Amino acid sequence: MNSFTVRAARWSALHPWRAIIGWLVFVVLCLGIGSAVGINSAKTADYRVGEAGRAETIADEGQLERRSTEQVLISARSGALDKDAAEAAAKDLAARFERLPEVESVAAPVLSGDGRILMVEAALKGEERDAKDKVDALLAQTDAVERANPELLLEETGSPSISKGVDKQRGEDLALSEAITLPVTLITLLIVFGSVTMAGVPLLLALSSIAAAVGLSMVASHVSPDTGVGTNIILMIGLAVGVDYTLFYLKREREERARSKGQLSSEALVELAAATSGRAVVVSGLAVAVSTATLYLASDVIFSSLATGTIVVVLVAVLSSLTVLPALLVKLGKRAERKARRRAERGKPASRRTRGEGGGRVWTALLRPANRHPVATLCVSVLALLALAAPLAGLKITEMSRDTHSREIPAMQVYDRLNEAFPERRVTHDIVVRADAGRSGEVTAVLSELAERAHADPLFTDAERIRTSEDRRVSVLELKVPYLGNSDEAYDSLDHLRDEYVPATIGEIEGVEYGVSGDVARYADYPSHQNGKLPLVLGALLLVTFGMTLYAFRSVVLALLGVVLNLLSAAAALGLLVLVFQGSWAEGLLNFDSTGSIGSRVPLFLFVILFGLSMDYQVFVVSRIREAVLGGVPTRQAVPAGIRSSASVVTSAAVVMMTVFVSFVFLHIIEMKQIGFVLAAAVLLDAFVIRVMILPAAMLLLGEASWWPSRGVRVAPRQEALGQPAVNVR
Repeated sequence: MNSFTVRAARWSALHPWRAIIGWLVFVVLCLGIGSAVGINSAKTADYRVGEAGRAETIADEGQLERRSTEQVLISARSGALDKDAAEAAAKDLAARFERLPEVESVAAPVLSGDGRILMVEAALKGEERDAKDKVDALLAQTDAVERANPELLLEETGSPSISKGVDKQRGEDLALSEAITLPVTLITLLIVFGSVTMAGVPLLLALSSIAAAVGLSMVASHVSPDTGVGTNIILMIGLAVGVDYTLFYLKREREERARSKGQLSSEALVELAAATSGRAVVVSGLAVAVSTATLYLASDVIFSSLATGTIVVVLVAVLSSLTVLPALLVKLGKRAERKARRRAERGKPASRRTRGEGGGRVWTALLRPANRHPVATLCVSVLALLALAAPLAGLKITEMSRDTHSREIPAMQVYDRLNEAFPERRVTHDIVVRADAGRSGEVTAVLSELAERAHADPLFTDAERIRTSEDRRVSVLELKVPYLGNSDEAYDSLDHLRDEYVPATIGEIEGVEYGVSGDVARYADYPSHQNGKLPLVLGALLLVTFGMTLYAFRSVVLALLGVVLNLLSAAAALGLLVLVFQGSWAEGLLNFDSTGSIGSRVPLFLFVILFGLSMDYQVFVVSRIREAVLGGVPTRQAVPAGIRSSASVVTSAAVVMMTVFVSFVFLHIIEMKQIGFVLAAAVLLDAFVIRVMILPAAMLLLGEASWWPSRGVRVAPRQEALGQPAVNVR
């Protein structure tokens, strides 16, 4: 009863106003400091991986890097296009664009093959990642020219416009997610506690933890750059774990209050909760943080950003449960005690609103198969999860490209019309070569030979352009492909370049560096890079999970069991994801257009986050079982009792997490939709199959061997296991 969690809770309970005010000051300081230092956003160079990344770095050194471009389509509002009017409008628009400080150059207008659309293309200055912030200036000029030519329709698209549209849609989606999640979470907590005040505590602490984490993540971005997904993950994970950790603590305090029947003070009850659930929260939080840290091993800026956001918000949530939560519980407990005394003075019966330990008929019925037939329950449950995991055999991982964005974004609708009107401009491959300046002529000749070979291939058009840097050391050949970037033909054209044309031409020159880049090359290289890092990350994740479980329970058997169960639930959830999203049968149900694949970041993110979040249930459930065992109860009796006593809080926590994750299924961004679905499925399986069927069945079969190699687990009963530590008794 003198652990760190208890000491922190004791101080907070004895100085409640200091703890509450201190927490509020901490949140304000985090937000203030974060706002002061700002966000360090990832640059284009931070995203470079594989051959495409190396080629882009070489091009950047020669100042031949890709420029973000905006395209304006000029067409007739009705009837045939008046070419003279369209050319005059294009000339006016080009002149306006050239005067803008955001624009580097404007290309000559291009007429579509059917003569219906005239296109004006502008290249923007600066970082590719910052281009979306410059779109408004171009849109203003486009609107001005359209107003001056009412008979013409001017529509703008391009990577910057699309990125800006995606950001706007993401913001609207998150607002919808919050509108769904917060009320459902509050209703769930009301059902658990039967009190608006008690239900509001977890929600308020989660929201304040999210606010503090957002500020701290801004500071952290100066070490690990932010990719724009940090806030999304903080909201998703922060609400889930923030409510869960507070729920674990609150529920235990309520149970102890019911058990004590008024014999223990509020301070004593807080210490009891800190000694049990408080420790479980700390272990769970550290497990999530350490598990998530394995994402840094992926050497990917997006995964690093996701890891930073998750770690920050989880640690802040743990901190809130250790510091301000005990203070709030004491203040609320004192108020409840005063109400009870007033009721007693008036001769009224004591309130029945306090809810004690979980259990009941429902959970007794759910646990009956594992209790009576553990072998059959274990076999059937494992086989069912393996059946769900079977679709993993057909898993196809791809990088979600620009072509997968929602068509509700106006710029994407124009993008589709651009691709239809100018098919020869759909995809560009960049072949980048670096050599000594004296060999520039030789490099240009070889690049011309490469272009001739490509022209004979139906996968390429006859359009080409060779650019050379001012110092003559870097050259870039641009080749066009008349297919969409996510098509098989586009990937085949990349393979032809890398496997045949480039090795047969540039590859024959000694002492040069070369590579193929472009959008398709990026889409191909990222999954390849990730697959190369996958064994390292998963290996580290398995070791971390094993180590954290071993630390929590001093049991090799439980540590191995935890690893196996996490793998099983993750595989089953991924199998469900493949079944739903790689096919088209669920498109109408979940409002998405199937790409026939899974986003390249989804599987690894699922494994890492699920392994961490599963520790919440593992630590909390097994801790209750271990408490009973430490008190002298045989393991086979302690297992069902421990699960029943933790059933309501685990169920409530799972409902909260599922609500948060399911709300992301309503997002338009396909990868976020997949992440929300797979995490919700994983939590459902973990809470109601793993913890109710497989875990109890396995522990009942193992019996006392569950705790191996710990010795003396069932020696004299321990006070903390019985919930009766030496604390202040009134």
